[in-house]
Amino acid sequence: MAQTEIEERFDNSFTEKFGFPKGRAATKVVESLRESHIAFIKEAPFMVMATSDSSGECDASPKGGLPGFVKVLDENTLLLPDVAGNKLFQSYQNIQTNPHIGLVFFIPGLNETLRVNGSAKVISDEALVDLKLQLEVSNPDEKAKILQGILVDVEEAYGHCPRAFSFSSLWDIDQINQNKGAAAKLND
Repeated sequence: MAQTEIEERFDNSFTEKFGFPKGRAATKVVESLRESHIAFIKEAPFMVMATSDSSGECDASPKGGLPGFVKVLDENTLLLPDVAGNKLFQSYQNIQTNPHIGLVFFIPGLNETLRVNGSAKVISDEALVDLKLQLEVSNPDEKAKILQGILVDVEEAYGHCPRAFSFSSLWDIDQINQNKGAAAKLND
C-alpha cells in the first residue's frame, strides 16, 4: 500500500497529530479472514466480544470454550455459541439494536491476538440444529448448554501486535503462580 493510500484510508485528527501507521501496520487490516486468522481462531479457547447499544453504551463480554469453540463457516462468517451464563444478555440486547461487533481472540501463552470487527445477528437455537453446533467447553456444569448463537459477518480482521502483553507481563509464569488460587471477591 502506497503512503498516499495509507494517508487517505487512515486520515483523522489522531493521525494528523501523532503520525500515520507504517506500511506493515496499515496493510495488515483486511476485509476477510486470512488462512492464518482461521488457524488462530481454531486454536483460541478465549475471546472478548464487544458490542454497544443504539445510544453507544458499551459492553465487553468474555467468552470461552475448547479451542475452536467459535466456528469459522467461511472467510467472511463466524458462528459464536451462546453458552448459558449469567443470563443478563447485555450483548444480545445490544446486537438487536446495533449490529456492530468487535472480537479479540486469545491463545494462552501467545503474545499476539486476533481482532475481528463486523456485524452480527442473533440466531435461534432451532437454527443452530441445522449447523450441528455442539457444546465445547472444559469442566461443564449442569447449567452448561447452548441457548442461541451469534452469526458474525466479518468486515475487518487483523493480527494485533504483542506490545500490550509485553507491557503487562500477562503470561509471566511467576505472576500466574503467585495469583493461583487467589479468588477475587469482585461482587462482595
